[in-house]
Amino acid sequence: MTPRKKLEGLVAATITPMTPDGQINLPVIRQYVDYLVNEQNVKNVFVNGTTGEGLSLSIQERKQLAEEWMCQGKDKLDHVIIHVGALNLPECQELARHAAAIGAGGIAVIAPFFFKPTNKDELVAFLQKVASEAPEVPFYYYHIPPLTGVKIRVEELLDGIKAQIPTFQGVKFSDTDLLDLAQCINKNETGEFEFLYGVDEQLLGALAVGANGAVGSTYNYLGRKTNLMLQAFAKPDLALAQKYQFLIGEFLNFVIKLGFGVAQTKAVMTFVSGIPMGPPRLPLVDASSEFIVKARAKLDSIVWPDGD
Repeated sequence: MTPRKKLEGLVAATITPMTPDGQINLPVIRQYVDYLVNEQNVKNVFVNGTTGEGLSLSIQERKQLAEEWMCQGKDKLDHVIIHVGALNLPECQELARHAAAIGAGGIAVIAPFFFKPTNKDELVAFLQKVASEAPEVPFYYYHIPPLTGVKIRVEELLDGIKAQIPTFQGVKFSDTDLLDLAQCINKNETGEFEFLYGVDEQLLGALAVGANGAVGSTYNYLGRKTNLMLQAFAKPDLALAQKYQFLIGEFLNFVIKLGFGVAQTKAVMTFVSGIPMGPPRLPLVDASSEFIVKARAKLDSIVWPDGD
């Protein structure tokens, strides 16, 4: 059996392309995969997460998307991680079994956020019940307290987790608490776990405390620039790495002030890549034409260190 390639570097949190009438647009994904690999140098994806509107999709739609990403990514992508989290355990388990059946490179689970786990033991018990349905598939906890309201620290979660979840591989850490992340990495002396940071505008800070890589929406269209930041950090050329982070932050700071979410991400990806991402699903509404004009102008105005 070929040893598993470590998941590191950039992971694009994939957008779910939709038709104008709000149906998932599967035929676009082949072009999407080629764009990520050839234009952004991103070869890992995280499917059906927040950026992909996973919790707004039906179980059948989520399965179809997972299958299409696996099919189109074959021999092109290094890792396809499928988010299988849902508000109820049976759906999570069904999606985990499906991900295993199609050969996913990993599964990830968000904490339930209506009836919430209130402590580590409750959360681990839920995660274990999902992970056990895909006993050969690497398992990631998707930590995103700003959306779930589940603020159980990951440092606490890690204690003894491998005994309860043998497939536990790491964390998608989508929080600004770098102290928690640093303590996790400090505990990970053997390097058996992977910590992938999920707040794009603070990635350089996460790298400094030892994050393995990152999962984010901006890597769909700023992957090449962020890869240059990773290369500069690795040299190390901190001044150049900072320059990239500051410019990425300048764009994000600008669009966040305009109102920036999944719908706006779809709009930016559409005008940068030329691939039609379509509208979001209600209750989200499409980005305004004013947003698109301003965001495009701002992105075009940035002068990157590599001269592009």
